[in-house]
Amino acid sequence: MRVSGVLRLLALIFALVTTWIFIRSYVSLDMKTIRLPRWLGFSSAKKIRVVKTKCGLSKPCPKDFFAFKISSGAANVVGPTVCFENLVIMSPVKNNVGRGLNIALVNGTTGMVLTQKYFDMYSGDIKLLVKFLQEIPEGALVLVASYDDPGTKMNDETRKLLSSLGSSYAKQLGFRDSWVFLGAKNLKDKSPFEQFLKNNPGTNKYDGWPELLELEGCVPRKVF
Repeated sequence: MRVSGVLRLLALIFALVTTWIFIRSYVSLDMKTIRLPRWLGFSSAKKIRVVKTKCGLSKPCPKDFFAFKISSGAANVVGPTVCFENLVIMSPVKNNVGRGLNIALVNGTTGMVLTQKYFDMYSGDIKLLVKFLQEIPEGALVLVASYDDPGTKMNDETRKLLSSLGSSYAKQLGFRDSWVFLGAKNLKDKSPFEQFLKNNPGTNKYDGWPELLELEGCVPRKVF
């Protein structure tokens, strides 16, 4: 065998042995984990921290603020959801939502849920809603989500009561509109937490209904 052939054979053997040593150094025998060398800029000790927020908000609320998220219903198919401080108060899964207005009351200081009810605004008794709104206690936060039809039974007295909670759109609420709102008893100014979408055949996302609305945010704790 020529000297050049021997040298090529030795070079090949050296390359194979070097490759095997490298693989043995950075790949575990069970082939389940791969250890990358530090000089590649990776560290096996690094961990990605995932910040979990209450009610799945895009960012956490500051101290002395309550987290909330309200989703209206989608047409007459999917019911609304009301979440407050990571507690789902009303939802289709809990089977406590219905056609019309879905309303939850929360203590504005402690964050404790006071009650939740839904009112049929298509064929229900509007007097039940009027009585409920009149009896809302001082300091209570009011979370509202529409489903299917929130406006057919609406009258002037109901609109006035909802407006006194800080709503800017209660006076416009009509047949199959989408509406989500957070207000409070005897609010002096209009609430910044409200979304409204008019039922319009030309712009509706669903057949006969506008698209669902989602409202989230941080509401300050009421300190007496």
